[in-house]
Amino acid sequence: MATRLATCNLCEAMCGLRLDLDGDRITGVRGDADDPLSAGHLCPKALALQDIREDPDRLRRPVLRTPDGWREIPWPDAFDLVAAKLARTRAEHGADAVAVYLGNPVVHSMGALTHAPPFARLLGTRNRFSAASLDQLPHQYVARHLYGSQWLLPVPDIDRTAYFLAFGANPAVSNGSVMSAPGIVRRIRDLRARGGRMVLFDPRRTETARLADEHHFVRPGTDAALILAMVGRIIAEGAARPAPYVDGLDRLTRALAAFTPERAAAVTGVPAEVIVRVADEFAAAGAAAAYGRVGVSTQRFGTLCQWGIQLLNLVTGNLDRPGGTLMSRPAVDPVRNRMIDPGHEDRWRSRVRGLPEFGGELPAAALAEEIRTPGKGQVRALLTIAGNPVRSAPAGHELSRALGELDFMVSLDFYVNETTRHADVILPPTDLLERDHYDLVFNLVAVRDRARYTPAVLPRTPDARHDWEILRELARRYRRLVRAGSLSDRLVLRLTPERIVDLGLRAGPYRLSVAKLRRHPHGLDLGPLRPSLPGRLRTRGRRVDAAPPVLLAGLERARDELLTAPRAAELLLIGRRHLRDDNSWLHNSARLVKGRPRHHLLMHPDDLRARGLTDGGPVRVRSRSGEVTVEVSASEDVMPGVVSLPHGYGHDRPGVLLSVASTLGGASANDLTDPARLDELSGTAALNGVPVTVEPLR
Repeated sequence: MATRLATCNLCEAMCGLRLDLDGDRITGVRGDADDPLSAGHLCPKALALQDIREDPDRLRRPVLRTPDGWREIPWPDAFDLVAAKLARTRAEHGADAVAVYLGNPVVHSMGALTHAPPFARLLGTRNRFSAASLDQLPHQYVARHLYGSQWLLPVPDIDRTAYFLAFGANPAVSNGSVMSAPGIVRRIRDLRARGGRMVLFDPRRTETARLADEHHFVRPGTDAALILAMVGRIIAEGAARPAPYVDGLDRLTRALAAFTPERAAAVTGVPAEVIVRVADEFAAAGAAAAYGRVGVSTQRFGTLCQWGIQLLNLVTGNLDRPGGTLMSRPAVDPVRNRMIDPGHEDRWRSRVRGLPEFGGELPAAALAEEIRTPGKGQVRALLTIAGNPVRSAPAGHELSRALGELDFMVSLDFYVNETTRHADVILPPTDLLERDHYDLVFNLVAVRDRARYTPAVLPRTPDARHDWEILRELARRYRRLVRAGSLSDRLVLRLTPERIVDLGLRAGPYRLSVAKLRRHPHGLDLGPLRPSLPGRLRTRGRRVDAAPPVLLAGLERARDELLTAPRAAELLLIGRRHLRDDNSWLHNSARLVKGRPRHHLLMHPDDLRARGLTDGGPVRVRSRSGEVTVEVSASEDVMPGVVSLPHGYGHDRPGVLLSVASTLGGASANDLTDPARLDELSGTAALNGVPVTVEPLR
């Protein structure tokens, strides 16, 4: 028997773990009390590390799709086939005929994060997509325009704040998210125990709402009107106290003139007196932090929501204040070292709809049309890395059909899921405990600065390949056929992830190294977040323009729609997530999916009665872009006029090899969402606030 330290890299919390081992078999999973960030916190998802490793459905060698089913093939044959197919597609149809999709787990894997982006650039295509435009892109878009880099993301100082104001966020389930905060339930309870307050606005009474001092329902898709009305109230009352390096309040004041508490109340369903009181409380709190997440990011005006949240912190002087919001100072600092793109936009546009790129990527909502629309630049081959866009992207059923029309598809994944079932070749990487790990992204948004390097806990089998080794070998063989790629990308692809991280640590603000972190296996505590502005800004003159022209123009275009009340009889669909899920995966862990069903459509009892529906009965849900059937459950936890369907369910398509997940039931919420409904500024899919009808299934 032995105990090894590990990092759980399934979500943003980065919790430290202690694993009890009997040889190569895991016999126990515990939180590491000596980890300076997670301090022993553990959630049920950590058990999935063992379940994934032992899952009989997990692929362990490359497989080729044949008319008779999947067949294992040797690694050299797989590499040669993939490189040849990608090179041939480029030679015959141009570089843009090859598309790349990077899934959310890429940023949870040190090797995928160091090697997937340079490999994507090596392919030379403008058709690059990722889960960012299905999740957090409004955060990055606003950060670029306010602070000069898409990666300068202020983090709520939850452990020292006196007033935590949240919109469309459920950190009790996510452990933060763009606010990596393991043990967030304890942190919120500590906030209230020291006399602080938490106020949450959300269309559903979530797990986090039950922890807050106040929860208020808000009509989906109207949050921007609510938030901007609060900003306008603070300015109008003379309570604005921005830092000396903040400009643009005069232009901002004029732009927000129409967003009065009364007009916002008529649209949002939040009483005007609540809007006024909460705004006044926030401005007077002294140390306060405003925060919003998926619920406000993935809607029609997600960027305006995130801009408004930053404005709440800016105008009250809570940006760069202990107890307010602060920027991290990570040990590997890609912003400081210029190792990462600060963000650019509209350098090119998608072929079919003319959607602008941001940060080198096009909106994921455009992928299906780029495959299915003939003409020069049509996508004919696709590489997916750790992604399941059929479950995650809008109109997933249409994307599934599009994937079936590709000339060639390859996936780097260890499951045959709803997306990878269309691949011609699947290349499975090592599992999560067979890899070294260092968090390159989530330390940028952690609530405390910490550095931890975790060597692989368990040995890999002799025939296994790490994700970065797969990408490096594909790059080597591809470049034999196509002389492409910048010198810098070719050099990165030749390095190991450990070497890249070591160089970043040595160039970072603390002058660390991998060797030093190995001597501190629990991680090094680098202290609480500290003020760093204006020095850390990457804007001209190191100043913040609170009213950038592009955001003012976006607000002007959106104003009439934002201030128009929706039709009273309309049902609006929102998503939801569960603590024991992880987006579209972990559903093959029997321990995580057991218990009462979590896939039901939630609907307020009044809405059920008005439509003659039966609690627990089957219903048909229709939208402009699709329909699904699912059981409905009465719940007063959702606002009247709102229905909620969880993200990532519906593992029922033929050819999916997930034996446990296929028994879950449920429907994919993204068979109802609409690729045409985007946040105009960032291109993020509007996965929340989707108009639907619900009727009995006859």
